[in-house]
Amino acid sequence: MSLAQNNKIVSTEELSKLKDKSLFCSKAFINGKWVDAASGKTFKVSDPATLENFGSVADLDATDTRKAIDAACKAFHSWKDTTTKERAQVLRKWYNLIIENKNDLARILTLEGGKAFAEAVAEVEYGASFIEWFAEEAKRTYGDFVPSPIKNSRLIVWKQPVGVAGIITPYNFPNAMITRKVGAALAAGCTVVVRPAHETPYSALALCELAQRAGIPPGVFNVVPCSSDHTSEVGGELTKNPTIRKVSFTGSTSVGKMLMEQASSTMKKVSFELGGNAPFIVFDDADLQTAAEQLLQCKFRHSGQTCVCANRVYVHETVYDEFVDKFVSLVKQKLQIGHGLDEGTTFGPIITERGLEKLEDHLKRSKEAGAKVVFGGKRPSLKITGQFFEPTVMVDVSYDIPMSCEETFSPLCPIYKFSDTQEMLKKANDVTVGLAGYFFSRDIGRIFQVAEALEVGLVGVNTGDIDSEIIPFGGVKESGVGREGSRYGIDEYLNLKTVKIDF
Repeated sequence: MSLAQNNKIVSTEELSKLKDKSLFCSKAFINGKWVDAASGKTFKVSDPATLENFGSVADLDATDTRKAIDAACKAFHSWKDTTTKERAQVLRKWYNLIIENKNDLARILTLEGGKAFAEAVAEVEYGASFIEWFAEEAKRTYGDFVPSPIKNSRLIVWKQPVGVAGIITPYNFPNAMITRKVGAALAAGCTVVVRPAHETPYSALALCELAQRAGIPPGVFNVVPCSSDHTSEVGGELTKNPTIRKVSFTGSTSVGKMLMEQASSTMKKVSFELGGNAPFIVFDDADLQTAAEQLLQCKFRHSGQTCVCANRVYVHETVYDEFVDKFVSLVKQKLQIGHGLDEGTTFGPIITERGLEKLEDHLKRSKEAGAKVVFGGKRPSLKITGQFFEPTVMVDVSYDIPMSCEETFSPLCPIYKFSDTQEMLKKANDVTVGLAGYFFSRDIGRIFQVAEALEVGLVGVNTGDIDSEIIPFGGVKESGVGREGSRYGIDEYLNLKTVKIDF
């Protein structure tokens, strides 16, 4: 690990480097117009790498949110009647505009979310892929013609849009978590009201500007930013308002449970992508170099702040020491800590102060349980005073450490030693969540057995990269319900209607 150029980055100066400064929007977007909060209130947004406030955004409340819901409801009646080809064409224009402006979108994303610039560009491209995908899937929302068991009768199954969707997104993927949901909703013929995380509202608002340019009609795509003071009431409006017929949320399991309970009051359709605690397993026949390289990416992507990051690493005892050596060597060589806009940075800050506090608590409790830190374990010395923490590798870990049962959402990497496969799999599955899991082996029989045994929604075999717009993304157990992306993702925004015709 090394420091990037460690230049003194001034967040406000970085905004002046945007090629299209109109993408930096500070108002809410309701019914095709940029509006202030009715109260006139705003909230500040800071750069997690410098702690510098670089902008203020309209701070909406429940009353403002109801206006957005009403606008979305009115727009739904015309948007649902557009043809699938018309919706596909508009979405394709939006995709093209996102790609054309990807560097500006990535700069905004880095300033509010802390990602290394190259990683931010990758997120924008990944996010755009969902708009492109669902532009194509819009034309494939096929129904069915069911053979009737009765003469002179016909059975038809139609797919129709659910209605207005309330969408609540997290701070770690402020671009892609919106496009993955909104792309599917709009393709299906739904309209949406989006509440972005208060830490990262600017990415959502930049997407609004491009959506408007693409010709998405007023009221179809609305964004209601709010501060932490209004998070609960705005979220409550989206989950309880009877006009909202669908709620999609990405975030923690605890918040997901609360939102599901609220949404049940009006029996809304829901899709929730919640927390994970991904096992990453290295068997004795694995390609250790590949496994180490993939773990580097899987664990330290966005400084460990993704729901599919490797959280618990299990390595067979016969290759344990060799694997640890290879992995630590890669951490030293490949990772550079710094501001995401500093040249060479591959590893940015922890986005929130509470995330940093949780990280340090997990580390303290792990060391008390006997874990040994072989790399990292402290805050680095940088010219910028943001929320940084070194990538940290721990060995000699027991099952008493907090990561055995809690998602750390940080760059802490505990490496467990195992000898018995069945006992290890029991431990890997002995958690309340099940989003992603990874393992490395060259034994074809073992590959099928372990892939089937892991209690998760996504499995990576000999890879730590499982993200793509063409596959269904989602988990089992308390990792949520529903799927996003793929040909299945659009179904989350459609209702089935059966028509029986007698003649």
